[in-house]
Parts: sequence; C-alpha cells; structure tokens
Amino acid sequence: MAITSTLYDSLVKIVGKDFVSDRKEERYFYARDGGLMPPHEPDFVVMPETTEEVQEIVKLANKEKMPLVPKGSGLALTGLVIPQRGGIVLDMKRMDRILEVNEKARYVVVEAGVTHGVLKSYLQKHHPRLRHSIPDAPPIATIVANAVIHGQGRLSQQHGFNSDMVSGLEVILPTGELCRIGSCSVSSYWFSKGAPLPDLSGLFLGWFGTTGIITKLGLKLYPCKKMRDVMVFLTDKSELIPDIMLKLSHTEMIEDVVVSAQPLPLRFRGTFWVTPYITGDSDEEMEFKRKMVWDSIWEHFENRDVGFLSLSPDMKAPLMSMPSKDTCRFADVSKGGGFQYAGPITPIEKFPAFIKKLEEVAAKYNVFYSSATRLIGAGHCMMFSFSFSFSRANADEMVRAKEALDECSKFALEEGGVLWKADIYEQKLLMDRMDPNTLALMKKIKQLLDPNGIMNPGNWEVK
Repeated sequence: MAITSTLYDSLVKIVGKDFVSDRKEERYFYARDGGLMPPHEPDFVVMPETTEEVQEIVKLANKEKMPLVPKGSGLALTGLVIPQRGGIVLDMKRMDRILEVNEKARYVVVEAGVTHGVLKSYLQKHHPRLRHSIPDAPPIATIVANAVIHGQGRLSQQHGFNSDMVSGLEVILPTGELCRIGSCSVSSYWFSKGAPLPDLSGLFLGWFGTTGIITKLGLKLYPCKKMRDVMVFLTDKSELIPDIMLKLSHTEMIEDVVVSAQPLPLRFRGTFWVTPYITGDSDEEMEFKRKMVWDSIWEHFENRDVGFLSLSPDMKAPLMSMPSKDTCRFADVSKGGGFQYAGPITPIEKFPAFIKKLEEVAAKYNVFYSSATRLIGAGHCMMFSFSFSFSRANADEMVRAKEALDECSKFALEEGGVLWKADIYEQKLLMDRMDPNTLALMKKIKQLLDPNGIMNPGNWEVK
C-alpha cells in the first residue's frame, strides 16, 4: 500500500492531480474493451499532455518495474489495451494536437491522441485538396493506435495498410529515452519512415505498444478528388469473387473495393455485394473510370453470373459515408451491443473457403454472422472478417461467439492466413506456428528495448 501511495504521489507531480486516478470506478472502465476478452483492472489511470510527461511516467514505471499500457480509444475489441498485469494505463487523449500539414510533401504530423474524425474535419476545413486513409471504425479511433495495429481502411486498396502510410515516428522507449524514426531523425521534414535510411519503424508498428510509446506520428496524405461514387455488383457465386476483385484492381481505377455478406436482411442472404469506389475531378474522368470498371467484369454479366444494383440516394448515402456506419449497426443486431471479429490477412483466392467456413461456424454455434472483405494493396492480399454479434446480457451467447471466433482463427491459420490485431490467444497461435528463428529475433528485440518487461505485458510475450 505504501508503494502504491508513493507511486500515486509521483504521478500527481508529473501530470497534476486532475489527471491521475486510482478510483475504483475509473479502474473498472479501463479494465475492459468492447470485445470478449476478460477484464483486468489497472492500478492507475494517467493522462499525460506532453511528450516530456510521457517520458517521466515511463522512467518512473521502469524504475518501479510497474506495467505500462498505452491506450488510444480502446476500439480494437481484442483486449490489446486491457492491462493484463495491472499497472498504469496511459490514456493519450490529451495529446490531441495536429502539429503540421505539409501540402507540397503531402504529410501531416499529429500527436498520439488525435482521432481520425478530428483529422478528417481539419483537412476538410483547412486543406480541402488533401485526405487520409480512414478506417471503418468510429471517428474517435486514434490515428496512432490504428497504425500500431496495421489498420486498413479507405485508400488501402491503392496504398496498403495504414501503417504503410506512416511517414515518421517519435517514440519514447521503455527506458524513457526519446527516439525519432525516419527522415525526421536527421531532417525537419517527416516525409519517410525509412528510406533511404534503415527502416526502424518495424520495431514499433505491429507490436501493440510492447516496445515503446509513440507520441508523434507522420502520416502520408493523398489528393482529395472533387467527385466520388460507388457501384454495387451482386453475385451468388463465391468462387467468382477472387477473379472479380483481381479484375477490378487490375484497372487501377478504383479507390477501394469491399465485398459484404450476411444473412439479414433477407435481401442479403445468399448474395455477395461487391462495392467498388471511384473518384475523379471531372464528369469525363468519372465516366471513363465507370466504363473501365464495367468492361473489366463484363464477361461475368454476359454469363449472367453478376448483376448490377441500382442505388437510390437513400441507399447510396450509408455506402458513401466515411467511416462506414454499417459496422456500428451490425454491433447491435442482437440488441445487446456486442460484436467481435477475427480479421485474417490472406490471399484473395481464399475467399470461397473462408465464406463457407464462416457460414458453417455460425450455424454450428448458433450466432449471427457478417463479413466485410477489403482488398489491400491492389490485390496483394485481403482482410476477411469473420464477424459475430452477441448480446452482452446473454453470457451463453458470448461464450458461443468466442468459440466461433477461435475456430475461425485456427482455420484461417491452417489455410495460410495471418491473424490481424490478434488477441492473446491468437498471438500464441501465431507464435506456435512461427519460424523459430523469427521468434527468437522477436524475443531479442523485446529484451533489448524493454529489459524490465514493463510494456503492455501479456502481449507478444515470447517464451
């Protein structure tokens, strides 16, 4: 108790009394996320405002060997910011400044608490010719946290994962030192996270906060076209989806393409909705791109394997929203406010096998399912979501949803997929299958950067 009291006083000295809490009600909320992972309470919740405050907190935690868990908005649903060993949750929401927008070099520098919604609004108001890749998550999702988990979203078909769009990092190492990664380490410009220097960003992206705390991040921006449109193509043949996605990406005309599948409402059942998005600066450009899209899959129309859905303005509006509102709607299908998904990254050729498995598992465990597959990197891979909703008032339904997710995760690995934003159970599945020398290298990196094992312990814990 004396140690805890001393730590509390030390944290107050760093950030002020209003931004430290060890109260039961606060610890309750920071013990859980919106998914199915069991809760675990922290000892303290701290909200720093500056990089210097983060440094002092990390130095204190390292000295006391106190676990430290950095947190954005906690929307990953897989327990990545649940403090598995207690300790300090470092809530980054007060670090919310947009520090720089370089229009000519097309990048922005933000602090760790800046959300995708705030950046979108800021760019629309001050830099309307620029945009960034927005994930299909609530607008309160933070840019840094999304990059740390290799998030994907609008523009991912063209440019890859959102972590591929990072153009620089400022990181506090687990021992308290400040380190800049990329061009910003030798220049005042944040245009590259690596090249032509050795790319050290991989020491922090994808590690779920187990190797350091990102306090600033540079992010690539892209042209914001004057016009944007969406088309919907329907098919009931899952085996055609890989070919359709490949042909659409081959045109190099689409911004994004998503394939949706779910049993309700009834008009969705048994069909796959393929939704490619196009952008342009003129009617002529948009019409040319529409023609290229239609021509690319015309063979399937002639064979009557694919149909076109004419969209009314009311139908088009939710499809055009950024981020998509469909995810939030699906979360409450069971009228109990819960859903979670496994999102393996896999070659697009796996779509038929994955959708078949999803339907089988949903029937086996009697849970409602949905799937939204996004093409990433011009066809190099896709994110396939095994999604299940559940009522939080129904403990049995939550157990069945978790069992369904675990079975789908095992299946995805057996089929050659790699699990995205893996929970602790899925991390162990990945490490069990991983090349032993790769695993040994991960262990060496973790031990070198975090000798006292304080950073988000429980995650990527190599034995």
